[in-house]
This record gives sequence, structure tokens and C-alpha cells, in this order.
Amino acid sequence: MKNNAAFVKLEEHTKSAMKIIASNVKTVADELDYAEIKAFINDILNAQKNCKRVFILGAGRSGLVAKGFAMRLMHLGFNVYVVGETVTPAVKSEDLVIAISGSGETKSINEMCVLAKAEGTKIAIVTSNRESTLGQISDTIVVIKGRTKTSDMDFMERQVVGSHISFTPLGTMFEIATMVFLDGIIAEIMAITEKSEEEMRGRHATLE
Repeated sequence: MKNNAAFVKLEEHTKSAMKIIASNVKTVADELDYAEIKAFINDILNAQKNCKRVFILGAGRSGLVAKGFAMRLMHLGFNVYVVGETVTPAVKSEDLVIAISGSGETKSINEMCVLAKAEGTKIAIVTSNRESTLGQISDTIVVIKGRTKTSDMDFMERQVVGSHISFTPLGTMFEIATMVFLDGIIAEIMAITEKSEEEMRGRHATLE
């Protein structure tokens, strides 16, 4: 019976965490600045229009989100690369670099963006920290809220939104909200370019 009680408690934690995450994603979506979204989408569309490449980078969990976004852009027919992969070429003038960094202070990301900027690329970022070092060198910024107020939160809520900075700087919510945001960007680009799921399916990987 004791084990059964433990499993019930774990199930409650799982469901509660999912509901907290969903609620926070909705809050983030409500607070997005559509002018920032429009500028971000225009950067991507202009890169394709001008036959330029899109380079996407991020570190850690943000890097995994970056790879997912790059895959979706590839499905839409964009000339896209993930920075750090062995087949990624050198950036050139007027290419677009998209960086994902909650803090905007990840040294490796910032250094690569400085190098890319020196080559004449455009830098677009998704971050929680507009005033960060990365924010200062970027051309386009989309702010995704990372932390939320933690008063009146229980332990699980604090873990999910990342109030324990030593464990989750800027919080798990940044990566999750950014992933959902970027899926929203893909949906809007699909609508603008009138791409179908069938076209995307035709570019889906067959060698896995």
C-alpha cells in the first residue's frame, strides 16, 4: 500500500507540473510583443528571399531547442545550419544568425555572435534578458519571460519556473516557452508562405 501511495503522489506531481508549465506558457504568450515577432519573422523570410543562409545556435537545453527549430525551417525549405555541426559552413555577409540564450550571457554564444557580426551577419536572438551582453550586439530581439514572481508558490512551482537559480538559471520555463514560441513562428511562416504539411513531409529525413 505504501508503494501505491507513493505512485499516486508522483502522478499528482507529474500532472501538477504539466499544468503549471501550460499556465506559464500561456502567460508568456500573452506578454509577447508582436512587433518583436514580426521583426523576427521578417529576418527569416528576408534571408530566404535574398538567398542567404540561416545559422542557429544555442548551448545546453537551449541548443536542443535550436536544433528543433532548425529542423522545422529545413522542412519549410530554408537554407539552414546548426552552428557547431561538422557540416556547417562559414558565415558570410548578410547571412542571418539566430541565437537562443535565456541569460544572454553565455560566453561561447556571445563570442560566436561577435565573430559572426564582424563578418557582416544579422543577429537575431531569443532571450529573457534584453539588456544582456548578447542583447547589446543583436539587431533583433524577442524577449521570452524566464522567471516569474515566486511569492505564494509552492516548491514544485518554484522548481518549474526556475526560482532556484543555482539549479536552473532563468528557469526551465525559458526553454519550454521558447520551444512553443518557435513552433508558433513555424506555423506563421507556413501561413505566410502558404506551405503545406505535405511539402514539409517531403523534406523529412528518411535516413535515421
